[in-house]
Amino acid sequence: MADETENQGGAVAVEAAAPEAEGRGRGGRGRGGGDRGRGGRDGNRGRRDDRRNAEEAGEELIEKLVHINRVSKTVKGGKRFGFAALVVVGDGKGRVGFGHGKAREVPEAISKATASAKKAMVRVPLKEGRTLHHDGAGHFGAGRVTVRTAPQGTGIIAGGPMRAVFESLGVADVVTKSIGTSNPYNMIRATFAALTEQTSPKSVAQRRGKKIADLLKRSGVAAAEAQADAEAVTE
Repeated sequence: MADETENQGGAVAVEAAAPEAEGRGRGGRGRGGGDRGRGGRDGNRGRRDDRRNAEEAGEELIEKLVHINRVSKTVKGGKRFGFAALVVVGDGKGRVGFGHGKAREVPEAISKATASAKKAMVRVPLKEGRTLHHDGAGHFGAGRVTVRTAPQGTGIIAGGPMRAVFESLGVADVVTKSIGTSNPYNMIRATFAALTEQTSPKSVAQRRGKKIADLLKRSGVAAAEAQADAEAVTE
């Protein structure tokens, strides 16, 4: 009897210890896996954030807030407000983009619009880094705009949303005209439609298989002057 009781007690002790060990094993695996999973995700996210911060720190961007729209929704407890922001972002060296964002608070809406604008930046070729290469027109919906190249010292003759675009783009001399709607969203899109159609003599020469000097030759212009103008073209 003593031996049987002793054996039963040993079996009970073994069975009691087994779940405890199994629990430790599960816990160890769970904690280890969780730590590895969290460490991997956090580590990757940290590296992405550091890389994004390094890129933003290396590139100084000009941010222009163009328009903020407030809307309200009447609910049971009162009114619920929302905000929509339109932002233009550029580097002042020929790259510009626009974006819009919506949120319950103004700062969050602006940050969303800025992030969207940074993702949608386009490059526009500039003449001498100060004006457009040629005249152009663009339209979107009921918005129609005209942009014209201008001599040095003219300044930015534009108003409202269009001025913000050219200031962010880095254009110093331009003459613009907006015909139609004054909706800032349509004006911005029409302006970008005109800017995306801009071409430079360098790209045209490459496409046609000619020299830039041959494209810049005009009646009454010496070949040496045309060659000098061609050498001044950077993009």
